[in-house]
Amino acid sequence: MRLLYINPNSTEAMTQGVLAVARAALPEAEVTGLTNTGAPPAIEGPADGAAALPPLLELVAANRDADAIVIACFDDTGLEQARALAPCPVLGIGQSAYVMATLLGWRFSVVTSLSVSIPVIEGNIAAQGFAGGCASVRASGLPVLTIDEGSETTRDRLARAILSARNDDGAEAVVLGCAGMAPLQADLSARSGVPLIDGVAASAQLARAAADFARRLQ
Repeated sequence: MRLLYINPNSTEAMTQGVLAVARAALPEAEVTGLTNTGAPPAIEGPADGAAALPPLLELVAANRDADAIVIACFDDTGLEQARALAPCPVLGIGQSAYVMATLLGWRFSVVTSLSVSIPVIEGNIAAQGFAGGCASVRASGLPVLTIDEGSETTRDRLARAILSARNDDGAEAVVLGCAGMAPLQADLSARSGVPLIDGVAASAQLARAAADFARRLQ
């Protein structure tokens, strides 16, 4: 299986972190990645998402050999437009995380980066039909690139936000609401003791299922 991750922002280090997680989640697949070099270095809110969209869709249109494509931004930037262009299944890491939480029967909260991302994430959750299972969307107050650096201070702050989602909002599980959190999943799980859903790993598993099913329909 050929699985392509496209990072909608222009930070190559985030692309590499995503690829490491995806390859560990689906070692039997050929997992490759592209960085959207024409985009902002991080996507924090709708303005950054709009700026990233045109070059992102060019990457989708130019790569037609994958069995599945994953948009590796938790905002699911350009997901519907990418699906209209691609001849294969296209998944987003946000939607994949919500699907996985729903399949597991967990009421979930999302812990994300900055508060500017909350309306986008809440809008996606509502539009995709997951609002009934969502306890809250919380901002950690950490910029995306700070999360990607993954310092001790960052991990501690994220763990405290995760615990607040469980203790204050009644979440049974927490969705990691930033691609930069994916490599931190094991550490944050150990710190918090809360079930954590990483959309990168979830998307790898769901992409395999979607690609297999699509193949059966041909």
